[in-house]
Amino acid sequence: MRAAAVALLAGALLTGCTTGADAVDVNNGGEFRFVEATPSGEVIPPDERAAAPEFSGTLVETGDPFASDQLDGQVGLLNFWGSWCAPCRVETPEFDEVWDEYSDAGVQFLGINVKETDRQFALAFIDRFEIGFPSLYDPRGEVALAFRDYPANAIPSTIVLDQQGRVAAVYTGAVTQEDLRRTLDLVLAEGA
Repeated sequence: MRAAAVALLAGALLTGCTTGADAVDVNNGGEFRFVEATPSGEVIPPDERAAAPEFSGTLVETGDPFASDQLDGQVGLLNFWGSWCAPCRVETPEFDEVWDEYSDAGVQFLGINVKETDRQFALAFIDRFEIGFPSLYDPRGEVALAFRDYPANAIPSTIVLDQQGRVAAVYTGAVTQEDLRRTLDLVLAEGA
């Protein structure tokens, strides 16, 4: 009976993780649960936006320090991911394609690798999918915790910041390229 329950639970988790409609919620104890994805294409009206929290860390690829003030004056896209996350394996390479299109338009992409037990797993993921934009290494989820007022503890999650460093859009679950482009275009147009 116990084996059947474990198999049923594993199947449910696997099904939720691979649909792209759900995300994995990572709490401070390192446990995961699935949460419903947010609706697509919703940008927070400028007069309702709150300032994003400050954060810092080291880049996965180089070990160099990174601080959130390096995003000042640009549209920032923060994507919380893990090599263990099945939707991230689809979404992250697609984000890289969009990054290629928007990197000269005043948009800075930053991946935030969370709950990874070893930096080598994150590096292998970046190498395997040939990801060009930088990622912070956040093994304890401290950056995700800084965004606790937003659902950044669900993996994958994406937060778009406007040029004033305010949270302009929040997505839990995988984001399509079309939704991402639409949101970036809207937020970029505000600064024009």
